[in-house]
Amino acid sequence: MSQNDDLDRRLRGIISGLSLAEKVGQLFVMHVYGHTATDPDQADVDTNLRELGVRDAAEMIAKYRPGGVIYFGWAHNTRTPHQIAELSNGIQKAAAAQPSGIPVLISVDQEHGIVARVGAPATLLPGAMALGASGSHDAAREAARIAGAELRALGIRQDHAPDADVNVDPANPVIGVRSFGSDPEAVAGFVTAQIEGYQSAGVATAAKHFPGHGDTMDDSHTELPHIHHTREEWDRIDAPPFRAAVAAGVDSVMTAHIVVPALDPSGDPATLSYPIVTGVLREELGFDGVIATDSLAMRGVRTKYGDDRVAVLALKAGVDQLLNPPQPEVAWHAVLRAVEEGELTVRRIEESVLRVLRMKAGAGLLDDVFPEATADAVDATVGTPGHLAAADRIAEATTTLLRDDAGLLPLSPDTHREILVVGADPGSPSGTTGPPTSVLADTLTGLGFAATALSTGTTPDGAAVGRAVTAAQGKDAVLVATYNVAAPSTARDNTQAANAALDKASRTGENTAADGQSALVAALKATGVPVIALAVRNPYDVAHLPDVDAALASYSWTDVELRAAARVIAGRAAPRGRLPVPVRRADDPAQLLYPVGHGLTY
Repeated sequence: MSQNDDLDRRLRGIISGLSLAEKVGQLFVMHVYGHTATDPDQADVDTNLRELGVRDAAEMIAKYRPGGVIYFGWAHNTRTPHQIAELSNGIQKAAAAQPSGIPVLISVDQEHGIVARVGAPATLLPGAMALGASGSHDAAREAARIAGAELRALGIRQDHAPDADVNVDPANPVIGVRSFGSDPEAVAGFVTAQIEGYQSAGVATAAKHFPGHGDTMDDSHTELPHIHHTREEWDRIDAPPFRAAVAAGVDSVMTAHIVVPALDPSGDPATLSYPIVTGVLREELGFDGVIATDSLAMRGVRTKYGDDRVAVLALKAGVDQLLNPPQPEVAWHAVLRAVEEGELTVRRIEESVLRVLRMKAGAGLLDDVFPEATADAVDATVGTPGHLAAADRIAEATTTLLRDDAGLLPLSPDTHREILVVGADPGSPSGTTGPPTSVLADTLTGLGFAATALSTGTTPDGAAVGRAVTAAQGKDAVLVATYNVAAPSTARDNTQAANAALDKASRTGENTAADGQSALVAALKATGVPVIALAVRNPYDVAHLPDVDAALASYSWTDVELRAAARVIAGRAAPRGRLPVPVRRADDPAQLLYPVGHGLTY
């Protein structure tokens, strides 16, 4: 008898001793507010009572007996490393006190880059598209190993990563730089490397968002997107990273709340689709691990059915884990009722419980040892000098130099000492980094320049542009941090666009990101001071800023990637990143401006 057979026999023994309520509970992954399991702040107690009907995490576990808990910053779960470890311990103690004693699988969305719930002093690493720009599977594997080791030290045994979407739509509002790129085989290679890295650290993985969320202009958090790929296009574009993930032994696959008519013409989102979940993922791709929903609180899965039906239909489609239901009591009772009334069988529930328990066993949660996150392990693992240095080293190979027509870069303090840094200061993904303009200015100052920061925001109005122009007087160069610039709707000429935007701002007090950021760059360029644009999110900004003297992409605005970009601008590191997505012309999107693989160096 194989080890797998022995494990399954043991797990079936555990399942046989569970009540129906306990079996159903194992299929739920819930959030809970608070920084401790038993003594959260009063505001969190009030929110828990209102949303969950319990006061704290310990009461939630006693009431619902969930198989998993997911951490969020907005739920106040992730303040400091030691606090996170203590919260994890409190949750596991509450689980151990239940009749089954089955540990909880604690998880988090820690993709890094623009999606990070655990912040500094933990190590923050480059995100997927930045890693794609590095071209290095070794770097991606190392980043995942470091991320996994730190999560495990905090008591977190699953990361909902890597992202296996192929980003072929520059206007995609929800994936973008969360994807490794636009080439399916390249994305597949990075997905495999990250699965290997996380698993080497003892952390379970989740490839997402099946069957592929990379070609949509809609955000499933707020609406129900449709993917219009043909079946042949899906096989060629979307499927390869998921096939690679299955081959690499990914622990779970997360479904997307998207409609894919070529795979299921019913109009149901993939999360609720038997033809997609069971027919394609289980039967065609041969995946026998855990299938998890994306958050059931997202509008994309709630537009057609009520919260009670969504949970039941997901299980009928073949899903194993129900992630973050917005009304857990409604969903939990709906599943119980579906079993009691015969819509779902006990056998069907037990199939999913077995898969969940296998994943827990793989993450070391069923080893008959209390899964304690110790203070010593936190101190020895989280945010160590070695990990931080590795993050800087990895990031340094991701910055991409897209344009430098006049050979302005690298800058030298001898010729361009006085630098003004202006632009967007989007909020920190983890709440512990930034603001970007200050990080860039401080890093450049530390490299021998005299840099000052002036935040103008993502939608600068006429007054903000005017302040930037005034501040640019007498400077040797201006660095503009841009954030998802889009083509202005009026006038192809950049100066005309700037004037139109400024006029609109003066009349209405409003601005679009396209108008404001284009106007800012145009006005700064008109001062005669050299202008460098750094795209701190999507790398497509360069297509809308044709007159800048130099343009780079950092793929995120977290400190580690901004410091790397500053070192490249200062010549302390050579630009080595290469575009993992194509950039098309703004005035004629059918024409290619920069192909995949483009990147200058010096």
